[in-house]
Amino acid sequence: MEKFDVSYIDQEGNEKKRQVKNKLNDIAKFLITVSDGAVLCAENTGVYGDLLVFLCNQMNVNIAMIPGYTIKHSLGLVKGKSDPIDAGRIREYGERFYDKLTFKEYHSEVIIELKALHTLRQQLVKARKLLRTGEHSRNKLPIQSISVNYHINQTLNHLDREIESIEKEMLTIILSNEDLYESFELATSVKGVGPVITIELIIKTGNFMDIDTARKAASYAGVCPFPNESGKMVKKGKTSPFADKHLKSLLHMGAKSAVKHNKEYRLYYQKKQLEGKEHYLIMNNISNKMLRTIYSVIKNKAPYSQDYICLDPRELKNNNSSAKKVA
Repeated sequence: MEKFDVSYIDQEGNEKKRQVKNKLNDIAKFLITVSDGAVLCAENTGVYGDLLVFLCNQMNVNIAMIPGYTIKHSLGLVKGKSDPIDAGRIREYGERFYDKLTFKEYHSEVIIELKALHTLRQQLVKARKLLRTGEHSRNKLPIQSISVNYHINQTLNHLDREIESIEKEMLTIILSNEDLYESFELATSVKGVGPVITIELIIKTGNFMDIDTARKAASYAGVCPFPNESGKMVKKGKTSPFADKHLKSLLHMGAKSAVKHNKEYRLYYQKKQLEGKEHYLIMNNISNKMLRTIYSVIKNKAPYSQDYICLDPRELKNNNSSAKKVA
C-alpha cells in the first residue's frame, strides 16, 4: 500500500480529505498536524498499517485499527467504493461507535522478533511439505532420476536443519525474557500443551495481553460455538468461520494429547461420548477447556495441578457468612 486516504472534520465543521504516502517521513509530517486529543481510526490491513501504528505510539497519538468486515456491516446498505469514500466511512464509524474503539499498541521488539521467526518457520514447513507431498508420486515412476532425488534429499535435510535452528532460536528468546519465560512455564504445565502451542499462543495473543481472556482466545481460535436461534427455530450452535485455522488445528492436536495423558480430560471425553456427542464436538470442547485452563494458570501465576480441587463458590460464600456471624 503506497498511500492512504484521510477523512477529517475541520474547525468549521466541513469534511476534508487528503492523501498521505505510506512512508516514514510523510506519516511523521502528517501526525505532527494531528490535534491533541484526536483519535485516528484506520482499517486493519495487516503489515501495511504497522508503520502507522508504530509512529502513532511514538508520537502519543491514539489509533484504533478496525476490521474491514466490521466497518462494512456497521453502516447498513451503502453504495459505491473508492479509497476517499472508504476513508469517510471509517471516520463515520469512529464517530458513531467511539465507545467500542480499542486503541492499538505496537508489539515489543521481542514479540516482533518472535513473529518474524514464526512466519519464516511456517514458510519453511510449507516448502518442506510440498517437497514431501510429491515424493510418493515420484517413487512410482518407472525411471528414477538420481540427480533429482539427490537434490530433493539435500534440500529436505537443509530445511530440517533450518527449521530446528529457528525453533531453538525462538525458545532461546522466550527463555531469556522474564515475562515470556513465566508464561511459557505456566502454559506448558498444562498436560497436552507443549512448546509449539505455547509459542503460538504467546505470539498470537501478545503474551496473553492483547487477547486477554480465554473467551476471546476461544473465539479467535474458532473453538467457541455461538448460538443459532431465532424465534421457535433452535439449531445447533456453530463456530465462526472467521478464525485462526492454524491455531485451531494445533489446539485439536493438543486436545488429543490431553485426552491420552490427562485423566481429567479423558473422563470428560468418555462422559460426553456416553451422552451421544460427536467426536469433533467433544474435541472442540476440550480445546476450549484447555484455553480456559491456560489463562487460569497464567492469571493466578500458579502451575497446573491435576490434583487441584475447585471448591464450590456457594460453599465458600456460606462459610464466609458463618464466619462473619461468629465474629
